[in-house]
Amino acid sequence: MHSKLSLRAVFTWGSHVLAVFMTFGMLALAALPASAATLDRIKEAGRIRFGYLPDARPFTYQGEAGTVEGYSAALCERIAAHVKSQLGLPQLTVEWVPVKFENRLEEVRQGNIDVLCAPTAVTPSRQETVSFSIPTFPGGVRAMMRLDATRALREALAEKPDSTTSAKPSKAATKALLKTTLGVVSGTTTETWLNERRQSLQVDAKVVTVPDYKAGVQALRDRKIDVFFGDRALILGTLHETGAPDLFIFDRLFTQEPFSLALARNDDDFRKLVDRALRELFTSREIRELYQKCCGEPDEIARAFAKGVAAEQ
Repeated sequence: MHSKLSLRAVFTWGSHVLAVFMTFGMLALAALPASAATLDRIKEAGRIRFGYLPDARPFTYQGEAGTVEGYSAALCERIAAHVKSQLGLPQLTVEWVPVKFENRLEEVRQGNIDVLCAPTAVTPSRQETVSFSIPTFPGGVRAMMRLDATRALREALAEKPDSTTSAKPSKAATKALLKTTLGVVSGTTTETWLNERRQSLQVDAKVVTVPDYKAGVQALRDRKIDVFFGDRALILGTLHETGAPDLFIFDRLFTQEPFSLALARNDDDFRKLVDRALRELFTSREIRELYQKCCGEPDEIARAFAKGVAAEQ
């Protein structure tokens, strides 16, 4: 009798343990992101999906033939070539998926796209939802204003004030800034930076957000804002598309903020493949030609950035 009870107890205990392990196993599987095995999914589908912003010159935009072109688009084409080689899929289909600025990272997290081919700054909060490639572009904040901007406003934003008698903007410049309205694209790291740094920039002014760079340029032309802050490359791309001879970009570089490509978290195999593809490009002469074609002649910052990426191992 005692033996039978012991066996029954052992069986019951074992059943509970098995149930517990099965429960934890299912929870662990549920905790894995849907896009964890990106390469497996690409191989099974025979396609790789790149997310892009349709109006983000010079990084991604739709060309006259309807193809996706730009600096970041070329980087992703190089990634596709490496995936073809790695998986032995010469007929791999490249699918370009247009995404919206406000939910571009969510598209990555949900596994709707494999790589976000758009300029994205790496921040701790963003790293909680997606992973990032090695740096791909030397982003940084510059200011744009109208050609008829007052001398006081130019002096206030200049790296070195025009006055040789003081290290600070003149009283006239400080007074002018009190009536200044600054524009910035909402939801960007530039917006965060501007709100945090207004005092250190000696700009105690109103900040107005706009939905995109086109809106920022137009607000500046319509005199709804006095200065528009944003990444120089994106500003140049917008000017190239819209044309604005009455505007100019300030020389001062307020921040240095490298951009990367976003991809799924917890997928080291795919991330390493992406990084290898990008490093191969940055160690070749092609990267200078690509930069020159999309962004103009590389300046000292761009040249130093490319050398740094190529030297990173």
